[in-house]
Amino acid sequence: MRAIRGLWRWRGNPLCRASDLAEAWVALTALVLMLSVAPVIGALVGGAAQSALQRSVREQHESRHRVTATVVRPLERSPLSVDPEGTSGEDLRSRVLAGWTGPDGSRHEAPVLVGLNDPRSGDRFAIWTDARGREVARPLDSATATTHAVLAGFGTAVAAAALVEALRRIVVWRMVRRRYARLEQEWERAGPDWGLTGAGS
Repeated sequence: MRAIRGLWRWRGNPLCRASDLAEAWVALTALVLMLSVAPVIGALVGGAAQSALQRSVREQHESRHRVTATVVRPLERSPLSVDPEGTSGEDLRSRVLAGWTGPDGSRHEAPVLVGLNDPRSGDRFAIWTDARGREVARPLDSATATTHAVLAGFGTAVAAAALVEALRRIVVWRMVRRRYARLEQEWERAGPDWGLTGAGS
């Protein structure tokens, strides 16, 4: 908006220098790019991220299987037994030795972290495994993938707008330096006669 006001203010003004008008046009161009090009870039990146993440969601749901495991016996709780996928990142989990049957029929027994407060032998809980029955992380869900895609698109749009603003500042800085250099040259020419009666006559 400042760029538009600047262009309007300089319209027909005899004090308007070419550099003032150029700065206003640079600012207006940057504003237009921020409001039009940056959102388009963000939408394109977000769309590409959404496609890739949803494809990953489908692949993970096809390759990972939810099976029921049984607690064989509780194990000592590790001080670092924290659920990395918990909402707060601080959900304490119990460490147990568990047994389960994989999708291929193979039997498995291994230490796992479970969300049971007081696990006992025989307690049952769900875990995710690959096709061979090895424990894997829970697959990404569609809503989380969409959230990540939206954040990626928004972040890209903000980064593009910030890049345009940085380029605008660099261009204006160079224009101001060039203007000051011209002023110094003019002062050097007028310097010896400055303030003298009849100078320049």
